[in-house]
Amino acid sequence: MSAPGIPDGYRWSSGQLTVGGIPLDRLAARVGGTPFFAYDRRLVTERVAQVRAALPEVHLRYAVKANPMPALLAHLGQLVDGFDVASALEMRHALDTGVPADRISFAGPGKTTAELSAAVAAGVTVEVESPGELERLRAVSEGLGIQASVAVRVNPDFAVTGSGMRMGGGPQQFGTDAERVPELLAAIGRYGLAFDGFHVFAGSQNLDAERICQAQRRTVELVVKLAAEAPGPVRHLNIGGGFGIPYFPKDRPLDLAPIGANLARLLDDVVRPLLGDAEVVVELGRYLVGEAGVYVTRVVDRKVSRGTTYLVVDGGMHHQLAASGNFGQVIRRNYPVAAGRLGDGEPETVTVVGSLCTPLDLLGKAVRLPRTGPGDLVVVFQAGAYGLTASPVRFLSHPEPVEVLV
Repeated sequence: MSAPGIPDGYRWSSGQLTVGGIPLDRLAARVGGTPFFAYDRRLVTERVAQVRAALPEVHLRYAVKANPMPALLAHLGQLVDGFDVASALEMRHALDTGVPADRISFAGPGKTTAELSAAVAAGVTVEVESPGELERLRAVSEGLGIQASVAVRVNPDFAVTGSGMRMGGGPQQFGTDAERVPELLAAIGRYGLAFDGFHVFAGSQNLDAERICQAQRRTVELVVKLAAEAPGPVRHLNIGGGFGIPYFPKDRPLDLAPIGANLARLLDDVVRPLLGDAEVVVELGRYLVGEAGVYVTRVVDRKVSRGTTYLVVDGGMHHQLAASGNFGQVIRRNYPVAAGRLGDGEPETVTVVGSLCTPLDLLGKAVRLPRTGPGDLVVVFQAGAYGLTASPVRFLSHPEPVEVLV
């Protein structure tokens, strides 16, 4: 940590936190006030470089759902090999970066016919998740007179332990159950669609490298079996990602070294001998951008209620829902929270709450900060992924925060 409670990578200047080399008060003036999200392009660039160094032989895609800010996508478009999108608007933003359409995949269990049509017309690969979706894709392909590029998203027969959110194994709305995939592959061949490969994603926010390695091994083994019944060679094998970032004090950063070594063995021993020229895709969202973002808000009131000191800020859960503990946490824990300035004297224990009239609007419970009051800035870290676009922005009709890439 660069200071108590501050994630590694952030820097201070004259006692004030900087993002992208800019002191927070100056950045607040630049964007027109608070609250706002700021994303540090240096940290994003460094994280992609770390992944490239550890996993040198894989195709790296960014999961746009993590943070679809157009300026951030434009920056990432120069760093990654492709994008995975989950809506027509995400697809449009991805295409706007200039990344070739055949390097973009479209996932999601509820794609509309209009979205399928837009993807086929653009040349984006559709990751089919059910027999019904395949039938609609066939009709769209025939109607447009374009051979659709299609991959199969597989719901594996295993789950990844240690994941913050399980997205595979057992009954799932995502993908087609592994045992039913051969039927889908046969239909793709009958329909004359362009087979691209497979996507297997079983869980997210995992900090255990060995469990990730185990999931990758089982994924490759499963795909080798399924590929024997595919209507064509496997061009892309998307093994997902699920790499986690540390949000809480006892979390430890993910060790990429064993994951890279495991993937190298899989490539040499299994993928190249049995799947030929198939590109192994690692799809990451949160891991690339989560730690590069901060949510900055300003204290509007300081009050004491029966021994508890509250800092009331001009932002809240309507902008950064995850930090409030209402985005899948079973037991609420604080994200890293800090004052925008280093202070003198002994820190005090305060609770940081937002401006909404609900007790759920909690950004930091019993956190230790230097003496902080009205006009001071408070920063929530790990805000680069699943922040603004994963929050109820219109709740109580407060203004939307600005987002800036610096």
